[in-house]
Amino acid sequence: MRIVMTGSGYVGLVSGACLADFGHDVICVDKDERKIALLQDGGVPIYEPGLADLIDRNVKAGRLTFTTDLPASVAQADVVFIAVGTPARRGDGHADLTYVYDAAREIASSIRGFTVVVTKSTVPVGTGDEVDRIIRETNPAAQFAVASNPEFLREGAAIEDFKRPDRIVIGMEDERARPVMEEVYRPLYLNQAPIQFTGRRTSELIKYAANAFLAMKITYINEMADLCEQVGADVQQVARGIGLDNRIGSKFLHAGPGYGGSCFPKDTLALVKTAEDAGAPIRLIETTVAVNESRKRAMARKIVAVCNGSVRGKTVGVLGLTFKPNTDDMRDAPSLAIIRALQDGGAQVRAYDPEGMEAARSMVQDVEFCTSPYAAAEGAAAVVIVTEWDALRALDLPRLRSAMSGDALVDLRNIYRADVAEAAGFSYVSVGRGVAPEIEPLVQAAE
Repeated sequence: MRIVMTGSGYVGLVSGACLADFGHDVICVDKDERKIALLQDGGVPIYEPGLADLIDRNVKAGRLTFTTDLPASVAQADVVFIAVGTPARRGDGHADLTYVYDAAREIASSIRGFTVVVTKSTVPVGTGDEVDRIIRETNPAAQFAVASNPEFLREGAAIEDFKRPDRIVIGMEDERARPVMEEVYRPLYLNQAPIQFTGRRTSELIKYAANAFLAMKITYINEMADLCEQVGADVQQVARGIGLDNRIGSKFLHAGPGYGGSCFPKDTLALVKTAEDAGAPIRLIETTVAVNESRKRAMARKIVAVCNGSVRGKTVGVLGLTFKPNTDDMRDAPSLAIIRALQDGGAQVRAYDPEGMEAARSMVQDVEFCTSPYAAAEGAAAVVIVTEWDALRALDLPRLRSAMSGDALVDLRNIYRADVAEAAGFSYVSVGRGVAPEIEPLVQAAE
């Protein structure tokens, strides 16, 4: 099958490479000439484990190519995916659909024969209807169907997610799209991946609803962590205790500095705006967004507190910058808000991340980027673990401590045990692991 992936960013590149690995002929298109030149030369513009090898294998097999020429690519395609960015629109938080609609117009002019146009970008409810209208208006003679096929890829595990998905959601209003989309995903039949065919608007909402629910789950356990600190409970044991309930599950119950990345922040905000416009406000998600933003600032206050209430004139080492491990994605990463708050308090920040420092350079100013965790700790009053990279899970703690001027280790991901850190000479602070308060019992004994 001949497939065109419009947009060669994170979603388009991973999806295109995986579809080529299934045996389809895939052309990845992007307007960014430098990105396409890099891909044509064997480079990869993003970090995702296994992606470079996957691309290389399929380019050599002749199944995967890269170009800036969308019209020529669409003219020979059976399926055209739209996988362009939908960032939050400045000023109001709605998803900016400019790139989606521009792609639809350009695709429409180049359709030759029946073509299925698929929105894989995360888009608000009703976007597929507008894409359909744009194509009909631009090219009344076009034979096409518009479908929705949202992605559910976790950065750092995207290839596995694409090849062994929990589900494949396909929304459509034209039954002619069904056999075409079944053929696209036929290689996954052996894995018995469930395919849900539904209406186009329902498909669009499923993506937003899923991301908002997971964001809410993260925010919930973060608030439980705050309560644990006050009452002397352990949030990790709380998470385990509730996660063993099959109705709840253990995923996304890890307390930390708040969620970030390319999806949750913009998707929760876009869903809130969609619901407001529809006259059906979603108060739970509105609160989730607000709590997550305040969470990042609260983590900065936690760091300041362990530095005797002030970081002015002090050095703080920040370990881990990306919003999660195994990616170089810095979008809405908690580290950004934490670093800015520390700098506002007068701190000098030294930072280390295995993959994210290049992207971070354009997002934060006056930060000294270091070649190792130990270099970042040099002369620091406190060291803060923000992202749970594997490279940070087995640090030589005595060496880290000896590099510092102070003794504070603030572990915002709870990857170390308190007794181990304290044995290395640290004053250790984690998230949601409280000490029993020396106060009257919260529940009085019955007289």
